[in-house]
Amino acid sequence: MVAVHLWSGLRALADGQEVVEVEGETVGQLLDALVAAYPGLEPAIKRGVSVSVDGQIIANNRHVKVAPDAEVFLLQRLYAG
Repeated sequence: MVAVHLWSGLRALADGQEVVEVEGETVGQLLDALVAAYPGLEPAIKRGVSVSVDGQIIANNRHVKVAPDAEVFLLQRLYAG
């Protein structure tokens, strides 16, 4: 299981939890598992989110591997400007 930290705007959609645990070996699998466990998260995830894995922002790459002990944060979409 991987612990995923949610930004404050998503917590209400995940039963008020700040951190949820889901199964997955890649960013994409984690996102899919989050939607399966908390369907209310689906609209936000479909609109686009940024994922931080061990301090590295992952954008548009669902295939990045995630270790079970990784520090993972789901963030509002970050845009490079």
